[in-house]
Amino acid sequence: MTRPEKLKPETQDLDFELVRRILRYVRPYGALAVGAVVLTLVHSLIQPQFALIQKHAIDAYLVPFEHDRSLDAEALYQGLLTVALGYMGLRLLDFAVQYASTVAIGYLGQNVLRDIRADVFGKLQRLQLSYFDRNPVGRLITRVTSDVDAINQFITGGLVSLINSVFLIVTYVWIMLRVDWRLSLISFTVLPLMYWATNFFRGKMREAFRRTRLEQAVVNTQLNENISGAMTVQLFGREARSALNFDHANRSLLAAHVNSVQWFSLFMPTVALLGQLAVALVVYFAARFLLQDQAAGVVAGVTVGTIFAFVQFTQQLFQPIQDLADVFNNLQAAMASSERIFEVLDEEEEITDRPDAATLGQLEGRVDLENVWFAYDPDVTADTPDDDPRWILRGVDLHIRPGESVALVGATGAGKTSVTALVSRFYDVQRGAVKVDGHDVRDLKQHDLRRHVGVVLQDVFLFAGTIASNLSLGNPDVTQAKIEEACRYVGVHDYVMSLPQGYQTEVRERGAGLSTGQKQLLAFARALLQNPDIILVLDEATANVDTETELRIQAALERVMQGRTSIIIAHRLSTIEGCDRIVVMRRGRIVEQGSHRELLEQGGYYSRLQQLQYSGQRRSA
Repeated sequence: MTRPEKLKPETQDLDFELVRRILRYVRPYGALAVGAVVLTLVHSLIQPQFALIQKHAIDAYLVPFEHDRSLDAEALYQGLLTVALGYMGLRLLDFAVQYASTVAIGYLGQNVLRDIRADVFGKLQRLQLSYFDRNPVGRLITRVTSDVDAINQFITGGLVSLINSVFLIVTYVWIMLRVDWRLSLISFTVLPLMYWATNFFRGKMREAFRRTRLEQAVVNTQLNENISGAMTVQLFGREARSALNFDHANRSLLAAHVNSVQWFSLFMPTVALLGQLAVALVVYFAARFLLQDQAAGVVAGVTVGTIFAFVQFTQQLFQPIQDLADVFNNLQAAMASSERIFEVLDEEEEITDRPDAATLGQLEGRVDLENVWFAYDPDVTADTPDDDPRWILRGVDLHIRPGESVALVGATGAGKTSVTALVSRFYDVQRGAVKVDGHDVRDLKQHDLRRHVGVVLQDVFLFAGTIASNLSLGNPDVTQAKIEEACRYVGVHDYVMSLPQGYQTEVRERGAGLSTGQKQLLAFARALLQNPDIILVLDEATANVDTETELRIQAALERVMQGRTSIIIAHRLSTIEGCDRIVVMRRGRIVEQGSHRELLEQGGYYSRLQQLQYSGQRRSA
């Protein structure tokens, strides 16, 4: 089971860098972002007015009437009605502003997420195959789904509260100082404790959220492996062991979630407790100021309305601080996830087109491997010693003439498939060069090179969709007539037409419902539809088909290979007896070359492979 990468040290500077990179995606929607911020600012300015209106109602209408019953009650009622109508009107305005702000931020966030998701997917499409060799599918799916969703929660839910809460805090502080500076300073005495608590919980929550994301990647990876390998699991009776392994991963994820919840559940009540402490201090000192002024017979500097307003102000001041705690929760998740997302986006693209990369014109079809040394291990370089066991190909010199059919044979691990991967430039060699028509493949545009190379692999991958869409791969130049012609070439047309919807039959996930041979034939037809001008690379194309299907493929090959350079890999030596040349590989080196008859006459390694295979076939018969 592959584990995710280890946690990296956390730095404060990294937070600002990640935020800056996230906000860079907001730039194309600058006008919308500015509008949303303005609406949020208006909302922040409206909020404190409600307590001021209530303060005015108490001091101007309720308290005077309580002290002097001779006042005109009707006039007081009219004043209170005016205040109430103004209060409700302001509430409706605040509702409209808040709604518009939330919609604007939500639209902004969804567009940013679409752009991030598109960039990550595009990056994954461009990365070299060695990257996918090192990173499990579950981990990459987590980055495109769960990790991006964490940023979604921050932008759509957290960003509104972040901007709103910051503006509200500034507005409340300013108004409170204007109303009564003494009570304001008393309520502010709690802020240093709030600052300390926020900093303390920050590190704990950041680490907890990062651990949660990593454990989520483990669960996703195990799910992907066990679903994709369901048949293998059941075949070897691994259900209980797989369930146990998943239970361990699931419990680790549970522990990570519980840890993050524990820290957050401590943070929120701490903020709430400090807020109530501030309210208690304000009530106590405000009451003392009021009583002292009344006892001294002077006009009270603190009124009943002021006390009521300050209780509201203090509670409302700490409410956005509490909201910031929730924003902080989303922010920590977004920071932990964005680290992983930008890790993908920052991954170096090892297989890239050079600025002056050329395109292939009319090809002759010559392929040359010149003293090629190659290893899949990224740590292997041109300076790695020749005797290092990580080398897959060791000084391979292979020259294929235009139109020549060449078969590569040898034991598993001899390096046959690596040769075809290098011709298509899925990997780059550490030493030597791979050339097509005299051009180093590193000097050619990848798309143009691969357009000329038709590949049929042993493990056939079929996409979700119809048989026709799997054959055309979305290429508008591939017509229905061409699809049917290719299928007739490989002998699968009659089978497709026997299906209820013919070529419009839906292919189930991973090609379920199709036999291995049928999938292989469809893959062969798909390669033919690409119409490779010169080079046709076949990697174990007939390894999983029966004898009748194999004969059908061989008959099609005879026509397809006319005028094309062909590189064929096959374990069944009977399938390559008619090739122009057979190249025998062993432990990354070419040990023999020649025609089928010539190699048998030499009595070397190829002859022994032939004897072993036919003796095995006789025993099985």
